Parts: sequence; C-alpha cells; structure tokens
Amino acid sequence: MSSLNSKRADALDTLIADATRAGLLPPGATRPVQDVRPWPLVLMTAFGAWLAAIPLIAALGVGLESVVRHGPGAYVVAAIVLVVAVLLIRTRGVALFVEQLAVPCLLVGGGLLGYALFRDYSTQTASLLLCLACLLVAAALPRDWLRVLLGVVACGLLGLGVVDSQRDWIFENDPTQLYLAWMLALALWLGVHWLQKQAFNDGRGAPIAAFLESLSTGWVLAILLGLVFWSGMTFMLGGALGSGFASDVAREVGSHQAGAWYARALNGVSLVLAMAAAAWMGWRWPALRQLPAIGVALVLIVLAWFMPALGPVLLILAYCLASGRTRVAVAAGLAAAWVIGSFYYQLAWPLASKAALLAMAGAILCALSWLATRGKVLHLVESKPAAVVAKGRAVRLGTLAGLLLVLLVVNGGIWQKEQLIAKGDAIFVALEPVDPRSLMQGDYMRLNFVNLGVLSTLASVERAPGRPLVVARRDARGVAELLRPYTQEALAPDEFLLELTPKGGRWVLVSDAWFFKEGEAARWEKARFGEFRVMPDGRALLVGMRGPELEKL
Repeated sequence: MSSLNSKRADALDTLIADATRAGLLPPGATRPVQDVRPWPLVLMTAFGAWLAAIPLIAALGVGLESVVRHGPGAYVVAAIVLVVAVLLIRTRGVALFVEQLAVPCLLVGGGLLGYALFRDYSTQTASLLLCLACLLVAAALPRDWLRVLLGVVACGLLGLGVVDSQRDWIFENDPTQLYLAWMLALALWLGVHWLQKQAFNDGRGAPIAAFLESLSTGWVLAILLGLVFWSGMTFMLGGALGSGFASDVAREVGSHQAGAWYARALNGVSLVLAMAAAAWMGWRWPALRQLPAIGVALVLIVLAWFMPALGPVLLILAYCLASGRTRVAVAAGLAAAWVIGSFYYQLAWPLASKAALLAMAGAILCALSWLATRGKVLHLVESKPAAVVAKGRAVRLGTLAGLLLVLLVVNGGIWQKEQLIAKGDAIFVALEPVDPRSLMQGDYMRLNFVNLGVLSTLASVERAPGRPLVVARRDARGVAELLRPYTQEALAPDEFLLELTPKGGRWVLVSDAWFFKEGEAARWEKARFGEFRVMPDGRALLVGMRGPELEKL
C-alpha cells in the first residue's frame, strides 16, 4: 500500500511539473498538503467550538452593548472580529479548536456588520454594501466551502438590494421585481464565467479562477433557490404538509405571478432563455442535433412559456451540463422539477386545462423516447454492444411504462372528480366566521364548517379503519346540518353521509382552504356556505362558495 501511495505521489509531482512548464500552473506550484486529521475528530472539535462560542458571544454582546448600539463602534468591532476570523482561517498550524472557533466568529462579525448597516442605511443600500463585504471576505478566505456559503449569502443580498423595499408604484404588491432581481443575478453569473474563461484560463490566473468557481457555485445555488421560492409550492406539497406551521410557511413564501400587463413579459423572458439553453446544448453537444433531442427541447420551451421560472432554470441546467458542473446540474434539475410541479397551483388555469397541457407534454416525451430507442436515430446507440443496447432498451421501456402509469393515475383522478361534479348531489354547508388573516395572504382563505370541530374530534378518537363518515341532514334549500359520526346505524329518509379527509392530524370536510386568484379577497370574504357535490357513499368535492342567500359569488 505504501509503494502504491508513493507511485501516485510521484505521478502527481510529474504532472504538476509538466503543467508548470506548459504555463497551466504558476511557477513554484507544489502538491497541496492533504488534511490527514480524522473527520470525526474535526467534527467533534467543531461542535465543541460552537458550544464554546455561545457564551463568548453572549459575553461580548453584554460587555460591548453600549459601544455597538450607537455610533461607529459596531463597525469597528465587526471589522476587528472579521479580520481576526479571516487570519485564523488563513493561518496554518494553529490548534484545531482555535481554527474551528474562527467560523462562528466570522458569523458574528458579519451579523454585527449587517446590524450596523441596516441601522444606518436604507434596506437597499445596506443589502448592497453587505453583499460587497461578503465578496471581499470570500476573496480573503482559502476554504472553498466557505466561499460557496458566502456566494449564497451575497446573491441573496443582491436580490434584496435590487427589490424596492418602499414598494415602488409600478411594482406594488407584484413579484415581478423579485424575478427581475434573479435575472440580474443570472446575468452576473454568466458574465463571471465568461470572464473566468477569457481572462483567467492559464496558470497565472488559476487562483482567481478557483475563487470565482467556488463563489459562483454558491451564487447560482442562491438563484435556483430564489426561483423555487418565486414559483411557489410544488405539486401536492400543500397536502403533504397539512395545515400546521410548515404549511402556513409554505403558503407564505409561495408567490404568484402578477396579472399586470408588464408581468406578461416574464413569459417571454422565460421563453427566450429556454431557447438559449436549447441552442447552447446543440452547439456544445452536436450529438443532440437529432429529432428526439430537438423534440424534447421544443416541449421544454413550450412549458417555459407557461412557467416563467422554468426558462432561467433550464439555462443554468444546460450551461452546467455542457461545462461538466454535474453537482450544480443536479440541483438545477431538481429545481426544474419543482417549477414544473408548481404549475399545479397556478389558479388562473382550470385543473382540467393544466392536466391536458402536462398530459400532452408527457405523451410527446414518451413518443420521442420510443423513437430514440429504434437504434438508428442516435449514433451513440449503434456503437454499443448488444447486451448494453438491450439493457438500455429495457430501462427506456420501464421508464415509458412508468410515465404512462403516472399519466393514467393522474388523469383517472381528474376523471373521477369530473364524474363526481356531474353526478353528485348539490349541498351547502354553513361556514364559521371567515379568518381574516388568511384572506390577507391574498390567494386562499381558511375554511371551518359549523359543527365539524366536535365531529372531527369524535371521529378521530374511534380510530376506525378507513376514512370516517358523518351523518348530515339537508333542508329544503339544500343546506346540510352535520349531526353525528356515522356508526353503521340505519339512516333516516332525510339523512345522508359525508366522508371526512385527513389533514394535519385532524379530519376536515374535503378541504380546509379555498384557493382563489390573487386580488379577489373582497369577492370571497362574503362567503357563508361551501358548495359540495356528494355521492351516495359519502364521497364529496368542494366546488364553490356561496353568499348569505346561497347566491353565487
């Protein structure tokens, strides 16, 4: 084993020497020193350093409170802490505990600087200045993972600095400005990569290129997170989170595309970026200039028109794939899947229309996948051994079967709900007073039906298999009164069943929320009844809201 390691070391030394003579590495380049400390030791030491930093930070805050609260004292203390932390991280040979203690000190210095800037300047100015400070600190640090984290923070601060905190009249209550901030960050990311390739693609510029690579990785991850944030909740996430705190947070951060005329331009921006992504992949990978790949690109371009966040994500994905940045490409792929799933919550579209668009896209992709398996379409298939081709064909057929199954399940569920709407009996259930806090959120209101709270508690206590049923009675107008949990007893002629649905650890009647377009709160705050379609077995579907006199809203 030792002889093998020595051979690898000699080979690495030879490679470094050849690269130095060729000008790919700066003169005097040496083999990097490997960190031979066991990772459990580093982890435990870091944990101890963070625990020790807590009382130190508290003592610092108490002792210097009068200094940092007013005047320039906060800037002086923040600068001292940041400089000391950077020097400790850069210094070799310091004790492991001291080295790990520098990381929380770096966080404290940055937090104190942010406090002073946001205290003395506007939100935009303070964000931009703090973004510049993050870039300077990242340039001074030798650790790639810290540069990545600082890149994430710097990009987020840039977005905060671009967005008008005073709500400009043209952007008031409109997420368009945040989208444009992420587009600016994306343009800067692409510009940095162009600069990295043009100006620092030699041995003398290697340190700067390495710094830009780490920083830009964190920067683009922040862009992906921002676009995911902007697109809102993805498919079925609201149902998975339930109605607790996590669901409320997800709904709060889920922004929706504005309806103003200038917001329509976002679809055009997404379309152009998706086309640029397709052109880039076709230029860098000539093997993709064939019908199946072109068809996939066209499908994604069409989807990008309907989903403004998809175009920039596809551009990031294409650039990272073509340049070998596989980890960022994986993150971009996950972000693209999230954005496509968020189309489910675009309330301006009927559910059937959204399902038809996605089903059509899926069918086209399945057809293109079948075409690519024919053997003579892609040149890469012809050069593979027969066993590999057969295995690849089985994988593709399995993928195709899975896609068809997904489409069947989704469209089957939609068909069932359409049948329930068409054949179910119409009933109305009275609402408790509407929660004004949910209306203020702009796109949904919380539902709480009369008498459901007690019945839900009783039904959940019994723990009966399957979903519990409650007995209801309907008056001449069709208004239902929820009476009691169903216990297999015979029903009176005027009684019927309603099925309860699990949500957030309790039982609700179909749903506990009614979603609507942003800006229509005044219309739906008049709701006093929920309109349902009910089948004889108790299955129900919430189809609308009614006013005090059962009038349509």
